[in-house]
Amino acid sequence: MKKLFLFAAVLMVSLFSINNAKAQVSLNINIGSQPVWGPTGYNHVDYYYFPDIDAYYYVPSGQYIYSNGGRWVWVNSLPAQYRNFDLYRAYKVVINEPKPYLRNNVYVTRYSKYKNYGGRQSIIRDSRDTKYYVVKGHPNYNQRPTRNVTVVRNNNRPSRIVQRNVTKPAQNNGRPQDNNGRDNRSERNNGQSRGNERH
Repeated sequence: MKKLFLFAAVLMVSLFSINNAKAQVSLNINIGSQPVWGPTGYNHVDYYYFPDIDAYYYVPSGQYIYSNGGRWVWVNSLPAQYRNFDLYRAYKVVINEPKPYLRNNVYVTRYSKYKNYGGRQSIIRDSRDTKYYVVKGHPNYNQRPTRNVTVVRNNNRPSRIVQRNVTKPAQNNGRPQDNNGRDNRSERNNGQSRGNERH
């Protein structure tokens, strides 16, 4: 009886730990909230720091933070003084610490070498990784990868051909399309009717 009780207790603790870990993972991924000009490779981002203009972007609220007269100001878009700043070409530093602007001197010192950085970061807008299809503004926004299976008859023996990297738009009545936007179903039906004519 003690063994059964001990087993049940261990099982309960394990299940609680697994559920807790799942909840923690789901909270730590915010790819869909990241902007299309953000660098690729990060499942979670709290802040971006821009060394060129010594300003920040807070991902959860989508606001920019910059210093104005010694005070940190939160705005929805950058002010006119930054009108020539190109978010897509500028170097961005990912910071996952609370309120990094309060320790701004640390980040200025650490990342000043990236001011007017000539290199280019890979950005979300240009990525072909399907995990970024959830980012609003991505060219493939709201599409999901599918596997389209076509059956081709060869010498009366069916063989399966699996086409990869075929995307299916979310609003297409569930009809798969090839990479040129054509409806695969109609091509399959034409191929089957041609095959039936030969028999």
